[in-house]
Amino acid sequence: MLLAPAVRADSLAWRKEKNSVDADISTWGLVRVLEGIAESTGWQIYLEPGTRRAVSTKFKNRPTDQALDLLLGNLGRILLPGTNGGPARLLVFRNTEKDATQLIKAPRRGAKPIPNELIVTMKAGVSLDDLAKKLGAKIAGRSKGRNSARLQFENEDAANAARDALKSEQDVTDVDPNFPVVGQPTPDGSGTASLPSLKLEPLKNGQGVIIGLIDTAVQMQGGNYDGFLLPGISVAGESALAGDHPSHGTSMWETMLKGIALGDETGSGSQVRILPVDVYGSNPTTSTFEVAEGIYRALDAGASVINLSLGSDGDTPYLRELIREATEAGRVIVASAGNEPVNTPVYPAAYPGVIAVTAGDQRGDIAPYANYGDFVDVIAPGSSVIPFNGQGWRVTGTSPAAAFVTGLIAGNADATGKPAAQAAPVVLKSLPVPQVPNR
Repeated sequence: MLLAPAVRADSLAWRKEKNSVDADISTWGLVRVLEGIAESTGWQIYLEPGTRRAVSTKFKNRPTDQALDLLLGNLGRILLPGTNGGPARLLVFRNTEKDATQLIKAPRRGAKPIPNELIVTMKAGVSLDDLAKKLGAKIAGRSKGRNSARLQFENEDAANAARDALKSEQDVTDVDPNFPVVGQPTPDGSGTASLPSLKLEPLKNGQGVIIGLIDTAVQMQGGNYDGFLLPGISVAGESALAGDHPSHGTSMWETMLKGIALGDETGSGSQVRILPVDVYGSNPTTSTFEVAEGIYRALDAGASVINLSLGSDGDTPYLRELIREATEAGRVIVASAGNEPVNTPVYPAAYPGVIAVTAGDQRGDIAPYANYGDFVDVIAPGSSVIPFNGQGWRVTGTSPAAAFVTGLIAGNADATGKPAAQAAPVVLKSLPVPQVPNR
C-alpha cells in the first residue's frame, strides 16, 4: 500500500543576531508571512490594506535584505529604524509607504504576565518596604495612594514562591499579575505637509473639564494651544523626548483638540484642560501597574475624563477594580480597542463601563486593521494629522480614534455645562458602530 506523502509544514527561521534567514514556504499568504516576521523580529509591520500575495519560496542563510526580496516579491517596502528605544518599522505597500496603515501583529499566543513580577496591595499603613525585604524582592513601582507596589523577583520561580507565601500574610489584601503594555508607534511625517487648522481658544476665566491623558510624555508646541495643557505628571521617571518628531502623547492631545473644537459650537473658546500623565518615562514599554497608577493620579488631580490610547491582552484585577471604582464614581474612561482585525478583547477597553473606540476608514466602515469585538462601543476617524515643528504628521489607528472621542465628550460637557458622565451618552449615540463585514 502506498502511503500518502506527508504535508510539509511551512517554516520561517529569522536569526536577527546573525542577520540570517531560512524559509520553506508554499501555503502561507502574505499576512501570515508578515506575522511570522513580526514574531521573530519584534518589528512593527504595517501593510497597505487589501494587499495580497501568494508566497512560495525556499532558501537558507540569506541576509535580511535578500530574504525580504524573496518573501515580498515586487511589493514596495521600507525598513525604518526604531526611535527612543522602540522597535523598527517595516512598511509594505503596493503604491506608496504612506498607504501602509494596517498593523500586522505576531500571532496571539495567549496573554502572559511579566513572569518575575507581582502587584501586591496591603492594608493602609502597613509597610511595603518591610514586605519586599522579607520576600527578597525589589520595589520597581509604588502607589502611595493605594498602598500597592510592583514587586520584581529574581526569576519566575521566586515570584511563584512569593505568591504562595503571601497567602498567609494577613496584611496583604490583593496579589495580582502585572502585564506588559507595548510602546506606541511614532506618527508618520512623510507626505503630510498640509497643516490642520482649528479655531479654538483656551479660555482663561476658570477651569472646566479635566482630561487625564495616560500616555507617553508630551511636547509643548510654543503656541496658543499650549494653554490647554496642565503641568504634567510622571509615574515612570523622566522622559528624554526627541525633538525631530512628535511623541505618541503629543499626537493624542492635539487630536483631542479636534473633538473639543467640535463641541465648541459657539466658537467662544473652551475651558477644557488636558493633564498629561507619562506612564512610559524613557522606556519603550510600560505595564498595567503604571497605567493603573497613572489613572489613579489623574483622578486624584480632578480629571473627570480619562483617555487610554493604549492596551494589553492581559486582564489584571488590579486595573479592573480601579476602573470599576472610577466609573461608579461618575468618571468617564475612554480607551482604544486595538489595532488588530480580531474580535477578541483588549484591556482596559473591554472592561465594563469603559467606552471602547474602534477606528473607521474614509467611508465610515471599521478600518481593516481595527478590532471589531462585541466590547466595542463607538467608531471614530482612524487617522489624524497634527502639527509639529511647522509640519503635518499623520497618526493612524484606534489610538487617535479614542483621543478624538475623548475630546468630543469633554467639549460637549464644556459647551453644555453638563457633567462628562451625562455628555458621554450623547456622543455614543452620534458614533454608532457599523455592521462588521465578513473577515
